[in-house]
Amino acid sequence: MQENTAMALEERTTVSTRPELKDYIFTSESVSEGHPDKVCDRISDTIVDLFLAADPYSRVAAETLVTTDTVVIAGETRGPESITKDVIEQAAREAIKDIGYEQEGFHWKTANVQVLLHKQSVDIAQGVDEGTGVDTNEGAGDQGIMFGYACKETDALMPAAIHYSHEILRRLADARKNGPLKGKIEPDAKSQVTLEYRDDKPVRATSVVVSTQHADGLSQDDVKALVRPYVEKVLPEGWMPPEEEFYVNPTGRFVIGGPVGDAGLTGRKIIVDTYGGAAPHGGGAFSGKDPTKVDRSAAYIARYLAKNVVAAGYAEGCTIQLAYAIGVSKPLGVYVNTHGTGTAPENEIIKALTSLVDLSPRGIREHLQMNKPIYAPTSAYGHFGRTPTADGGFSWEKTDLVDDLRKILG
Repeated sequence: MQENTAMALEERTTVSTRPELKDYIFTSESVSEGHPDKVCDRISDTIVDLFLAADPYSRVAAETLVTTDTVVIAGETRGPESITKDVIEQAAREAIKDIGYEQEGFHWKTANVQVLLHKQSVDIAQGVDEGTGVDTNEGAGDQGIMFGYACKETDALMPAAIHYSHEILRRLADARKNGPLKGKIEPDAKSQVTLEYRDDKPVRATSVVVSTQHADGLSQDDVKALVRPYVEKVLPEGWMPPEEEFYVNPTGRFVIGGPVGDAGLTGRKIIVDTYGGAAPHGGGAFSGKDPTKVDRSAAYIARYLAKNVVAAGYAEGCTIQLAYAIGVSKPLGVYVNTHGTGTAPENEIIKALTSLVDLSPRGIREHLQMNKPIYAPTSAYGHFGRTPTADGGFSWEKTDLVDDLRKILG
């Protein structure tokens, strides 16, 4: 089946010949785990983990809204009856506590948590469950297009601007929770890194923006002095922008933040979650979805395939698109673009990848071992460019196809 699929896909695949810019300025942003939208992503992914820990075949689509003193959790699930509303509420409070919200207007202990989850639609279930629906194999949970990308700009094979934006905030969060910034900065924060590219390679930062919620009484200069060392540690040597292009809390004050300052929703930071705008994104959010949802699992496998192509030396940069229909197990399309840097034809790469990995929803989950409670850590600082963990998290960041690709492609 995979061979026939690969042949059909080869006939349908075209490669873009659009000329690429070589010298340019490019910007990406990130937001911290305390950003209102990321609080929602964390709660939603905590619920996914809660169900998968109890039953690896649970179905979850959890959406969260946060605002002042309030958390609303809606969506649909199918799983053990032991996961009650009280259990879900407590898990949400623990997630908020871990982020660090103990402030007036949004406190993990006192927030009003409303759990409005209901049972999964039987109409959706019949198209997803194996042996039912149009396809006798397990079908995709929805239609859609998913993209994966990798490039050689960083050791993580991620675009540099989003990689550094994430890392700045991650280090600030570590220092806020366990280091010298405890009690000085608060959970809500944003970063933005603008890079100059020459001959399609990043060479320096032209500007950096960091906005972080902080304790009352600290001035803008105080916060800038606190933030500077973490930015300097993240950027490569000599990459710091001119002082007039290093912006910290440009409005001058950021004491009111988090859900008190702005409402949040699950899935509103999809470009932050992926490649910072340096590559396409199909549009579907990840957080709150169990891995039968191809919005999540197919985007993860697309990143895995692209990363292995680049790690194996067949491209400096690689974009992969997958397309699915609800209730249908096989992908409707596979597209590979090596952006003029490929050392093997794209159609040959497609055939190699589809011979090595079953791209049905079930095949993806089994290959990456995704039916585990591994998703809460993905909810902040990017779903890609991370280090695989001992419990099976970030398995889509492995490069274990490299040897097999080299055997096939030479």
